[in-house]
Amino acid sequence: MIAETVCSAVAAAGLGIAAVTAYRKRLLAAARLAAYALVPLGLVLTGAVEWVAETAFSPTAWAGFGVLGVAWLLFMTTRAVERRTGGTRKERRAARAAQREAVAPAASAPSLRPGAVRPAARPAAKPGKAGAGDDFSDIEAILKKHGI
Repeated sequence: MIAETVCSAVAAAGLGIAAVTAYRKRLLAAARLAAYALVPLGLVLTGAVEWVAETAFSPTAWAGFGVLGVAWLLFMTTRAVERRTGGTRKERRAARAAQREAVAPAASAPSLRPGAVRPAARPAAKPGKAGAGDDFSDIEAILKKHGI
């Protein structure tokens, strides 16, 4: 009952401020203020304020909100795990089977023909020296393009 009285008083005060704003020839702002002022009155008339007051002090309602929260948490956790592991059980089995078929068991190491010579390894480059000209060639091209 107190909530309804407070909401009605807030609505009356808001409509009064809207009237003063309209008197000052600021009609758009006055209409917006009137709209905001009528919201608490509409909530009282629809019974939403009474429902919120009953829900706020009801342990059964809070238990229901707790159960809904746990359900939402479980749902989101299972979705995150499903995304991380790659889908459903059927999808994972199909992926494992496709992976087994893609690679032959004896093809794990590359084979060389008898008598084949391995290519020589490249010598290790000194740090700072290798490719220094290559790194700046594109920058030089940009500078030349702009006449610098």
